[in-house]
Amino acid sequence: MIKNYLKIAFRNLWKHKAFSFINILGLTVGMTACFLIFLYVRFELSYDAFNTKADRIYRIVTDIKTPSEVIKANGPSWAVPPNLKDEFPEVEAFVRISGNNMLVRKGDIKYQEENAAYADSAFFQVFDIKLLQGNPQKALNDQMSVVLSETTAKKYFGRNNPVGQTLLLTGDGIPATVTGLMQDMPENSQVRADMLISMSTLNQRFNPGQDQQWGSYGSSAYLLLKPGTNAKALETKFPAFIKKRNGKQEQENQMYATLLLEPLREVYLYSTRGGSTTGNINNVYIFSIVAVFILLIACINFINLTTARSTERAKEVGIRKVVGAIKGQLTWQFIGESVILSLLALLLTIGLAAILLPLFNQLAGKQVSEGIFSNWQYLGILFIAAIGIGLLAGAYPALVLSSFRPITVLKGRFATGVRGILLRKGLVVAQFSISIALIIGTIVVYRQMNFMRSRDLGFNKDQTLVINTNNDPGKETFKQALTGIPAVKAVSLSSSVPGGRNAGAYSEIENNKGDLQVANLDVYFVDFDYIKQYDMKVVAGRAFSRDFLTDTTQAMVMNETAVKLFGYSSPQQAIGRRFKQWGREGKIIGVIKDFHFRSLQQDIKPLTMRIEPNRSRIVSVKIATANLPATLATIESKWKTTIPNRPYSYTFLDELFDQQYRAEERFGKLFLNFAILAIFISCLGLLGLAAYSTMQRTKEIGIRKVMGASVTGIVNLLSIDFLKLVLISFFVAAPVAWYFMHQWLQGFAYRTPIAWWIFVIAGIAALVIAIATISFQAIKAAIMNPVKSLRSE
Repeated sequence: MIKNYLKIAFRNLWKHKAFSFINILGLTVGMTACFLIFLYVRFELSYDAFNTKADRIYRIVTDIKTPSEVIKANGPSWAVPPNLKDEFPEVEAFVRISGNNMLVRKGDIKYQEENAAYADSAFFQVFDIKLLQGNPQKALNDQMSVVLSETTAKKYFGRNNPVGQTLLLTGDGIPATVTGLMQDMPENSQVRADMLISMSTLNQRFNPGQDQQWGSYGSSAYLLLKPGTNAKALETKFPAFIKKRNGKQEQENQMYATLLLEPLREVYLYSTRGGSTTGNINNVYIFSIVAVFILLIACINFINLTTARSTERAKEVGIRKVVGAIKGQLTWQFIGESVILSLLALLLTIGLAAILLPLFNQLAGKQVSEGIFSNWQYLGILFIAAIGIGLLAGAYPALVLSSFRPITVLKGRFATGVRGILLRKGLVVAQFSISIALIIGTIVVYRQMNFMRSRDLGFNKDQTLVINTNNDPGKETFKQALTGIPAVKAVSLSSSVPGGRNAGAYSEIENNKGDLQVANLDVYFVDFDYIKQYDMKVVAGRAFSRDFLTDTTQAMVMNETAVKLFGYSSPQQAIGRRFKQWGREGKIIGVIKDFHFRSLQQDIKPLTMRIEPNRSRIVSVKIATANLPATLATIESKWKTTIPNRPYSYTFLDELFDQQYRAEERFGKLFLNFAILAIFISCLGLLGLAAYSTMQRTKEIGIRKVMGASVTGIVNLLSIDFLKLVLISFFVAAPVAWYFMHQWLQGFAYRTPIAWWIFVIAGIAALVIAIATISFQAIKAAIMNPVKSLRSE
């Protein structure tokens, strides 16, 4: 019996190649898209899951309350973690991690390791990063101890054993001993580094006494709690701990810290405080919904295409029932055919997913999976899903086909009921509602991306080269050497550039009442040329000038937002007011117009600028674009002459600034691609319904042609009903899409409005797509010879 069913199923599929191809293609595309999204979502949710103690690891974060604001810091002060370990028996171990840009040399080999980090000795006790060589208990104990990843070790030592070897760190060439070799940290780890340097190196050699600094922040910190510890109960003990250890200093500084614990598994997706690696749970939700929608569209498409062929199989069902087939047998036969289609689609899905996975990894900006066969359990899930799709998608067509009354269909009076027509039209409305919503979403996402790229940032970032000297002693000489290049228009030194990292400084600024008000302000250390080079507008007072000797030690420039923070109604009122900041005292000499030195996802923050040559490490070079390769080569030659001990690298400022939006750009690209797939599958479903409708009205079309109807009139007749469905879909999709995209835009401090014309474009696009899809069947039916359609009468 089963063998006979299989034979009939394959014979039927082969007989109707076009329908079978469209059906399998729709399911394949839908399952492939859904599977790739599944891999992405699983990867995002898997961050830090490899840590066996993840349920006991917590990140310490701090709310710092000042008279001006509450600062949401993503770490504690340097003194907090070791003192917590001493104070509370619930704490088994702590790890502080501080990212660092480290010059590393081995003979003639030199690299500026961008992904180096200082870490406490308990690192390998807290995190499950496998140490291939070395003692995990002692590898980071001593000063100048270094642990390398496998990839980093190969750069310096090739295939030789790195443990016990020596590397030279910093521009001073300080010897450090390699005490361990670790596996490359997993992609799905928020804590990532290619080189770990013992924290004692930083706290005892480079910055002695840092362990006891309660007001200095600069590291991420994690606690490993003992089994059974209630993190919330421990958190309630922190205020008394802070008051006991640092209460007096907090009162003096008017900065009050509140310590909070974030579960390790929640930091990547749920924390709003940022970190070395961050994700977005909303994007996970959105892609999960898109995956469900795409699979739903594929199933709807399958149902429509199958029921479109129901009239062709009506007589087959009638004959089978006459010779004794019962409804249950027919139902399982047709469900079996559906499952076979789904399994064929599964085979194609596996092949297509394997081909597309490298491209998908590139679009996602991370390796969500090494290969389609790297996790066999995922293929098992895909197989079960294919069986489920076959059963669910085939259930309705099977019930419809098996319910035909033999006497009716054999007399040729078979007709589809009103319920069936309404269901199929409802399915098409659902398909196109999803597609239109995705079109609207795609337009909004790309419009927001263009808005961020084209918005006036308040400074000039064009044709600017950014070179990090890492405070090398030769930086001033390098700057002077660049001024002699004809293609170089301007050069300046600073501690940061817009879009880059900048420091926060404990500051006391005279407010509008004449009091020194405490605040933690972003600070740029610059030279005399910086403000002019970046075309920043001075709205009150003046910029730094070499004509005033006190500008190097006693002058500050701030932005408009900082002026408002201290209660001044106009920038001019802030000129001449006192300040104290990091050991310097003086007066405010100028106010610059607000500019976006951070992402447009964030409001413009209060910013101060001071001249501080020792802290200015970044060279900004404004260059002419003519003969750019020669100019870049000349700049590199100047670097090699003035800063020979460091590797040369550069980036363009516009590229650096745009890096802030890479996550959103990837989101937009993925969204666009999946929207296209959803629309494609929807078109297949509409094609199925058009084929079904045309088949049902074949004789009507023949009669109309005999009576003189034109091809255009018949095409319009067949198309109008479908266009009504698309119009209904638009009114269903528009408010839903507006709501969800409005919520998405709330993540941006500066955002474009959702304009009315976006919905018009989406509606027109859906109509054009629908007309193009329907026209194929409509024109085919309209030009058919009426004799053929009426012959059976």
